[in-house]
Amino acid sequence: MYQALLTRKYLTSKVMPLLASLAVVLCTAMVLITWSVMGGFLAMLLNSGRTLLGDVNISWPSTGFAHYEELVDRLRKDDLVAGATPVIETYGLISLPDGRREAIVIKGIDGPGYAQVTEYDRTLWWRPLETPLRKDKERRDPRVADDTFWKGFDWAQFLDNGRELQRRDEKSGEFKPAAVLGIEVSGFNSRRPEGYFEPRLPYRRTVKGDLEPARVFAPDNMSVTLNLIPLDASGRTIDMVSWSLPVANEVHSGIYETDNRVVFAPLKELQRKLHLDQGVKAERASNGLGARIEIDPATGEERIVTPQIVAEDPARVTNVYVRAKDGTSADELTKKVQTIYAQFEQDHAGKVPAPEDIKILTWEDQNRTMINAVKKETGLVLFIFSFISLTAVFLVLAIFWSMVSEKTKDVGILRAVGASRAGIAGVWLAYGMMIGVVGSGLGGALAYVVVKNINPIHEWLGETFNLYIWDPRIYYFSEVPSQMDASKAAIVLAGGIISSVLGALIPAVRAASMDPVKALRFE
Repeated sequence: MYQALLTRKYLTSKVMPLLASLAVVLCTAMVLITWSVMGGFLAMLLNSGRTLLGDVNISWPSTGFAHYEELVDRLRKDDLVAGATPVIETYGLISLPDGRREAIVIKGIDGPGYAQVTEYDRTLWWRPLETPLRKDKERRDPRVADDTFWKGFDWAQFLDNGRELQRRDEKSGEFKPAAVLGIEVSGFNSRRPEGYFEPRLPYRRTVKGDLEPARVFAPDNMSVTLNLIPLDASGRTIDMVSWSLPVANEVHSGIYETDNRVVFAPLKELQRKLHLDQGVKAERASNGLGARIEIDPATGEERIVTPQIVAEDPARVTNVYVRAKDGTSADELTKKVQTIYAQFEQDHAGKVPAPEDIKILTWEDQNRTMINAVKKETGLVLFIFSFISLTAVFLVLAIFWSMVSEKTKDVGILRAVGASRAGIAGVWLAYGMMIGVVGSGLGGALAYVVVKNINPIHEWLGETFNLYIWDPRIYYFSEVPSQMDASKAAIVLAGGIISSVLGALIPAVRAASMDPVKALRFE
């Protein structure tokens, strides 16, 4: 009973213990806020990375593999698979309207099928927008702007064009194959602090050396030229191919490497340009021509004989993206895909890559270096902040050491009336625990309020002090990511309590070891 009474009295009657509690509050809140923001960043990074890759990727780069349509059908029929789609990945150069040439990754996709496996539809940027972005209070986003120029565009048509990778030709009125660019590929879009993109007027150099405005808006009238290097079945290069395409839309995935380097093109068209489409091999005539002339035995007249087809070369793709059904992890899906591919290879032995050669990887496997770097950075930051938080232990120790000296007579009285050494030590340990409970509780509450309102707080700092710590033009997320996890909060709060108890341990031992006679004579 005396332990509870003394703990309450000391806690409410002295300023020093309140300072110790304040230190625990600040340390707990600091660690928990840092962990929540870094954890939110990592979670957003992982989710953004999966947007255009699906969960599992079957790949055989460069030359590609055949009979992929059968493999896709087998995958789609499995209970763990939500969707599968063929993809071609290759490298090339893009020629832009201002004369620049950039190295890019070109992906051949079937728009609707690709959207079933990835978040492709959501990443298409130029689309109808009913309400502006949260930070765009002045409605300057072209998609919602009241400006007559922007209202003249058919945003719904831009979205459909991006889904189908096509654009209507102004002269013929027919839809033609079109490309979808990563929103940073052209360099014609500026990211605003409010989170939207503002097309800027590009310039190009004339024959005379002067600069003139190019006057292009990507989904409306921009065209680009893709320079490709086809490979034959053995991996040898063929002559470079130039392919001019209008631009249907642009995508914003949230990953700079994707938005700055990737260009999407229609799958079937890219197959033909890379000579990955279906082909046939015919018998060769003795005269070296594709057909031969022979005498018809019935009429005695000459006739042209079409050469017979002696072999077929199936169409090929370099990748098949697979998406898991809800509740199925990427690792579980990987094992299932490996089993399905092994059976597929048995049915086409010698015609497709062997199971031990083909690459079947999750998105995390493909980006392990980047993900591990972020995880290590998160761990390092937490270690540094946790180390700084140890100051609370020494602060509690210093305050309690001073209080034990101040309360020497109280200790002597307690010992004189029968309090045990363990009981005396328990008073100070309970005192330390109470400071830890109060400090950790208030620190957790403070961290929760800050994390839940971190974006309004950030906006207030920007508007009041022009201090933008999280600039979306740099970090690429328009919002400050945060994710407070209950298990992480419990660890941090428990750490605050344990730190306070540890800080009180040495003073508690000192108080318990005092001689009661000397304590009562203390002046």
